[in-house]
Amino acid sequence: MRRSPGFAIVAALVTAATAVVVASGPQGAAAAPAEPYTWKNVRIDGGGFVPGVVFNPGEKDLVYARTDIGGAYRWSQSAQSWTPLLDWVGQDDWGHNGVLSIAADPVDTTRVYAAVGMYTNSWDPNNGAILRSTDKGNTWSRTYLPFKVGGNMPGRGMGERLAVDPRNNRNVYFAAEGGNGLWRSTDYGVTWGKVANFPNAGNYVADPADPNGYLNQNQGLTWVTFDPASPAVYVGVADKANPVYRSLDSGATWERVAGQPTGYLAHKGVIQGKYLFIATSDTGGPYDGAAGQVARLDTTTGVWTDISPTPVADRYYGYSGLTVDAKKPGTLMVATQISWWPDAIFFRSTDYGATWTRAWDWSSYPSRTKRYTLDISANPWLDFNSTAQLPEESPKLGWMNESLAIDPFDSNRLFYGTGATLYGTTNLTNWDSNTTVTIKPTAKGLEETAVLDLASPPTGAPLVSALGDIGGFYHADLDTVQPNFHDTPALGSNTGLDFAELSPSFFVRVGNGDAAPHIGVSNDGGKSWYQGQEPSGVTGGGTVAVGADANAVVWSPASVGVHYSTTRGSTWSAATGIPAGAKVESDRVNPKTFYGYAAGKFYTSTDGGVTFTASAAAMPADGRVNLKAVPGVAGEVWLAGKTGLLRSTDSGRTFTTVGGGVSEGVNVAFGKAAPGATRPAVFLVGTVDGVDGVFRSDNSGAYWVRINDDKHQYGNAGDALAGDPRIYGRVYLGTNGRGILYADRQGGPASPTPSVSSSASASPHPSASVSISIPPSVTVSPSTSTGTSAGCTATYQVTGQWGGGFQGEVTVKNTGTTPTTGWKVGWSYTAGQVVTQSWGGAVTQSGTAVSVGNAGYNGALSSGASTTFGFLGSNTGTTNPVPSPITCTTTP
Repeated sequence: MRRSPGFAIVAALVTAATAVVVASGPQGAAAAPAEPYTWKNVRIDGGGFVPGVVFNPGEKDLVYARTDIGGAYRWSQSAQSWTPLLDWVGQDDWGHNGVLSIAADPVDTTRVYAAVGMYTNSWDPNNGAILRSTDKGNTWSRTYLPFKVGGNMPGRGMGERLAVDPRNNRNVYFAAEGGNGLWRSTDYGVTWGKVANFPNAGNYVADPADPNGYLNQNQGLTWVTFDPASPAVYVGVADKANPVYRSLDSGATWERVAGQPTGYLAHKGVIQGKYLFIATSDTGGPYDGAAGQVARLDTTTGVWTDISPTPVADRYYGYSGLTVDAKKPGTLMVATQISWWPDAIFFRSTDYGATWTRAWDWSSYPSRTKRYTLDISANPWLDFNSTAQLPEESPKLGWMNESLAIDPFDSNRLFYGTGATLYGTTNLTNWDSNTTVTIKPTAKGLEETAVLDLASPPTGAPLVSALGDIGGFYHADLDTVQPNFHDTPALGSNTGLDFAELSPSFFVRVGNGDAAPHIGVSNDGGKSWYQGQEPSGVTGGGTVAVGADANAVVWSPASVGVHYSTTRGSTWSAATGIPAGAKVESDRVNPKTFYGYAAGKFYTSTDGGVTFTASAAAMPADGRVNLKAVPGVAGEVWLAGKTGLLRSTDSGRTFTTVGGGVSEGVNVAFGKAAPGATRPAVFLVGTVDGVDGVFRSDNSGAYWVRINDDKHQYGNAGDALAGDPRIYGRVYLGTNGRGILYADRQGGPASPTPSVSSSASASPHPSASVSISIPPSVTVSPSTSTGTSAGCTATYQVTGQWGGGFQGEVTVKNTGTTPTTGWKVGWSYTAGQVVTQSWGGAVTQSGTAVSVGNAGYNGALSSGASTTFGFLGSNTGTTNPVPSPITCTTTP
């Protein structure tokens, strides 16, 4: 999607008495106005890999976490949860939700830095960047790099690659991958330059022959760490023969550290006192690693010592997660990079690595004695729906344990990341007294699932999801972590699901399991499942559509063509007339009608999926394309793509372009109609009036309001989208890495609502009309008021009224002889009116006084020219007098 400089969206004024905004079309707005919405995550907690946790050593309780596809987070000690910091990343720069490294400034603790970018191959079209913040990540500035950054590439758990010099915090270093070497900023991250005399850019490549371009990049430099007591800087390099370099003069000159261990990659490097500790593995991880060692450098003598917790003969894993206790010199911990069987192992030493104890030991095989208990009651799905056979256990202690961090202010607190979540403890020192350490999930607020499909049926749970890796959930309560994900069958990553619109207890879901089954069937709305049958040769889930009355299912799986079933998934036959890999969708009224899209063609079946016929209608030929049929309207189907939003009312034979300023679409969905309307609300992820966002229309796309804002864009979002059929205005948005969001109108479902015309005409924005009935008990007097000041006039008019609310418009005219550069209008209300939403002007209200400044695009008026701004308001009582006087000035 593009980001046009276009017209600015004016932030709506949010008040305690917010009226419903029904998107039916104030006239004259040059960009889709914003309606205030509240966005929240559907709680899952975790769901993905957390490769880094960083405590700021200069401020207590200031902790950051980074994810590979879901952005960065900051810990809230009072809420015991994580606050997302990169939700402003949008569609154009979606890869910047991949965070390769975080650096917290230990001197000025308001400063924090992040190296962002998701892939170094062609999958991510953009170069990476360094983000910098001076308010702990609340807001950011960005400096683009001349190369890509791989927050979701192999080796992403090594680090931290970003580091702030504690002796001069203007200096920030970045150890880059891809052979790009060492980079340095000397102005708090504003500008960056390559350290030209750094001698080694790395050479380790996981698989040089990988045809997908994912495993064949040079993993480059791996970490930077400073000795706070000297000018020494140490850098890890992905070179098994030369893994550690240093500078003894604050980065002026560099040398290979003599005597260093070789044969492995140094994943981590940590300084404590006079010692540098490194944890190494034979691969860059994070999924593998079968050998490694832990080593210690005495920086005063130059002597290296192998302090590995396990003898070489007994190692079947490398080492990665490494941390020291700042309050207890000599205390350090290290984690296995990968010990899939029977579990991860954490090691702890209190004598600088001379001796170690383990988190668990063998007792009488297959039993283990453990120094910990793992309490997952807050996130019970972490047992992965399994009861493991000893010596394995459910849940596991972890895997992919690249991040392991002891709080520098509290020896009892430790956070560590796994491939599925973030865990923590607050009684870590129990380990040393041979009493039990309690470990619990600490991922509240950190939502990292990749969402592949969503369904909101008219009965049962408000939402059923299909997710990558952990399958998906029956979300009986959106604000509560559900006890288990989809099971029996689990299907691995679930790629699609659907329900019968007229019999919504019947669900089908499909997924990418390594082997059969790839399909599950439910008769209770997605709460419980049984295994369906599948055509021969299926290797992945693809998409699935359920007929409106549950008597037909159409499935487009991976590796075989589209198939249909009339036996609820117990037998299958090949469909004809539609290519393999097509996306499929069902009509929500006619049980025999199904739709499909593939490679620029739209297809329709009217016989339950047996045969499909291609439409002659022009379709987008490539890019992201999603189609949805309209509940309650037979034969109506919409398609969103890069050419815009298309609508058919004749089962796909012909399509018309939906107006309202839509130039590009990612996805479309339908929800409960606005009060007084007969047509469903339409939700769009796309571009309207040059602005990317999430939008809602209450009159079939003739007019749109934006319901997200620039702070809530969620990166690569929208391939999963669902409107709620039971709550007007609610939408569910799937993201690639930030989990599931649900959004409600501010003011809630019970807010007062105007009576709205439900015309389905697709007249172009902004000429859509509004039809509002005025209850006879409400009076409007007078209907207009005009104020004149030097240089301009402002005319206030009530254009519509309903019980508890109204719509107004103000026309501003330049009556001077010279052009204006801006204007400001003001008035005071006398009957308790409150402006709740606006377009075309920036509104503020303090008590009864209202002030409106021009928008970015309509401040310049030539002599005699005029512009308008509009607003919605709430009122109490039976009168809504037009305010007087109205002031207008050309000195904003």
